[in-house]
Amino acid sequence: MPGRRAWTAGALSLLAAPALAQGRCAGTLYLTIDTGWSREAEEIAAILSRHGIRATLFLANERTFRGDRQLEPGWADFWRARAREGHAFASHTWRHWYFRGDPSPGHVAYASRQGEGQEVLDARSLCAELARPMDALRAMVPEAQILPLWRAPGGQVTPGALRMAAACGLTHQAWTARGFLGDELDSAAHPNAALLRRNLTQIRDGEVLVMHWGVRSRREPFALILEPLVTGLLQRGFCFATLPSAGIR
Repeated sequence: MPGRRAWTAGALSLLAAPALAQGRCAGTLYLTIDTGWSREAEEIAAILSRHGIRATLFLANERTFRGDRQLEPGWADFWRARAREGHAFASHTWRHWYFRGDPSPGHVAYASRQGEGQEVLDARSLCAELARPMDALRAMVPEAQILPLWRAPGGQVTPGALRMAAACGLTHQAWTARGFLGDELDSAAHPNAALLRRNLTQIRDGEVLVMHWGVRSRREPFALILEPLVTGLLQRGFCFATLPSAGIR
């Protein structure tokens, strides 16, 4: 739609001089995308494809704007397309509940923010919670590149959760301090123009960036500034890569 394409093709081509294509990088960025409302999922995927950007996608079985969930069969074609484009995948938990403390050794409290329930996980049930989204993805997309990484919802972890996940072979991957792109923030207080300026100014080499496939509560979709953001970062000489298997510290 014209309203969602405020940047002309000429301006974009001027900005987008990817350093990778020229054989040099001023630094490497690691874009990660967590699940979410998914309202702008196709638009975001198209932008990344146009610029040859491969991201690491952290999957959970969250509800979407369509009334289904992201790891149900209706999303299989979407995930197959992302695998063909070279994106990597990792776990964001199955239920997207939040870790709330370690009540005793070998146990972690796990609770829904939407009132769906709460429970205490032991090591076996935590490993199952983290493995389930990747098992669902493999069933739909056997060729998917899956990394031994996970990310807790909201980035909120406990020492116990970290230890138990490590014991089942998974390393927790947070985002870096300047890597929070701001798509979860209220758009009245943090409009897109301000987020674009901030991100283009503050992002540095080695950042692990985080965004979502659309956030329900944000009235000004972040996807509207994704293209000028990535082209601006490419203009600065950055290259994009998927996360390494060991993660980034």
